[in-house]
Amino acid sequence: MPEETPVLDALAAITAVSIVGSELPAREHVIARLAALIAVDAPTASYLLNTGTAVEVGITLEDVQSLLVAVAPIVGTPRVVSASAKIAQALGLAVALVEEELEEELEDAATED
Repeated sequence: MPEETPVLDALAAITAVSIVGSELPAREHVIARLAALIAVDAPTASYLLNTGTAVEVGITLEDVQSLLVAVAPIVGTPRVVSASAKIAQALGLAVALVEEELEEELEDAATED
């Protein structure tokens, strides 16, 4: 039975509407979203929710590092340091989730054999 995720579903819908309603190319749209997250000192979960979309549109680690450098004079060192730590945490969580999913798939495949 699939898990119900009404909050995540709502956030995904809001994100989809903002991308469709924007005239920015998807990659630039995600860069703007990441810059906004840095500016408001968003929590780790916010970066995690945007990780999949960022990867899909080709955002690289180097892009994120360049973005942090670009916004530093505006948002200040404390926000950039905070964002850096939260982005690293979000990436670690994303990797852990993928590993867990792969392990479950391997276990399911072994059970079927």
